[in-house]
Amino acid sequence: MTHLLGDISITTFLTDYWQKKPLLIKNGMPQIAVLLEPADLKELALEEDVQARLLMQNPKNAEQWRVKRSPFSANDLKNLPPLHTLLVQAVDHWSLDVANLWQLFDFIPQWRRDDVMVSYAPKGGSVGRHFDQYDVFLVQGHGSRRWQLGQWCDSDTPLVPDQPLRLLPEMSEVFFDEILEVGDVLYVPPKLAHYGVAQDECLTYSFGFRMPNAAQMLERVVDHVIGHTDLQLPVNDPRSQASPAGLISHAEIETLRLQLIDALQNTLHHPEYFHDAILPLLSESRDADNLPEGFGIATSELKTALKSGATLQREPAGRLIYVKKGEQLEFWWNGEVVEVQDAQAPLAQKVADGLHLSQADIQPADLEFLIDWIGEGRLILNEVE
Repeated sequence: MTHLLGDISITTFLTDYWQKKPLLIKNGMPQIAVLLEPADLKELALEEDVQARLLMQNPKNAEQWRVKRSPFSANDLKNLPPLHTLLVQAVDHWSLDVANLWQLFDFIPQWRRDDVMVSYAPKGGSVGRHFDQYDVFLVQGHGSRRWQLGQWCDSDTPLVPDQPLRLLPEMSEVFFDEILEVGDVLYVPPKLAHYGVAQDECLTYSFGFRMPNAAQMLERVVDHVIGHTDLQLPVNDPRSQASPAGLISHAEIETLRLQLIDALQNTLHHPEYFHDAILPLLSESRDADNLPEGFGIATSELKTALKSGATLQREPAGRLIYVKKGEQLEFWWNGEVVEVQDAQAPLAQKVADGLHLSQADIQPADLEFLIDWIGEGRLILNEVE
C-alpha cells in the first residue's frame, strides 16, 4: 500500500507542509468510498463500549450548542434537530478496513497516531469553527463537505463563551474555501482555524496525530523517579541571616524553585530514567479499557490457516512500538515492555510497522511466539473467507 500524497514526495511534504501549512490532495484516498455508510456509523455509536458524542445546534440559534455523550440508546439518534453531528471515536479499533488505512501514513511513526474519528452530519451540519492542537488529515468518505481555513490560533485566542465546545467566534483571514468530495484529503496542521459544513449527508474521517504535552511528560517522569534516593533527601538551606518567624521570603522561595529545577535536571541527565518513564506513555492505547482479549489456538490450527492464505496483523486497538538499544530492539505494547527473543525480533518489528504476516514470512520456530501473541491479544488472524 503506497502513501497518499500523490505527486508530492514525502520529503517535500515533511519539509514544506508538515506542521507549517495545509495541503489538499484530490482523490488521495479513493478506497475510503466503500468502507462505511451513515447507517453503519449510527449502528456503531450504539455499541456500549464505543466513545461517541452527539453535537446539536439550537434550531432557533445555530450559535447555541448542546452535547450528549455515549452510551446512547436508539431513541437518542431519533428526532434530532436539523443541524447536528455524530462523532464516533477510534473507529479504527472497531473496523479492520479502517485500521488498515493507517498504512497510507507510514511516513509518520505509529507512536504519533491518535485514532480515526468519523463524523456524520446531514446537510448544514458541522462541529463549528475551531482549531486543534494536533495534526489531522480530513478525508471525505461519503457525500461532500465545504472546508474553510483561516487564522492561526494559540492559547490566548478568544473562544465563544458559555458553550460546551471550544468554538471560535469567527473565521478571519480565510485563505482556503473548497468543497471536498469522496476520497479527497485535507491536511490541517495544529492551531490552524478550520470550519467544515456538510453540503449533503456526509461522513468525514479524521486521522489524528498527537504529541504528548509537557505536563504529561513531566507527570510520567516524576512518577517514575519519585522513589529515587537522591530526590528523597532534603534540599539545602543556605541561610546566612535571621528572619521573622512567620515569614517566608521571596529569596527563600526562589532558592527552593532553583533547587527543584536542579534536581530535575540532574535526573534527566540520566537518559535511562527518561526512557523508562516516557515509553509507557508513548506506547499506551487510546482506549486501554476496551482492548479485545486474545484467544487460544493450536499449532496445527495456525499452520492450516496460514497454509490456506490467512495472515496475521497487529490488533488495531493496541499500540506496539520498538526502540533500538544497541544492536537489539526493545518492544513496548500498551504501556508495558514486552520480552521478545532476538530470533523473533525481525518478525515483531514487521508487526509493529503494520505489515501483515503470511506463511512466507514465518518459520517453524516462530509458531510458538505467534501463538503466544495471539493469546495475549497482540495479534489477530485474518482467515480467508
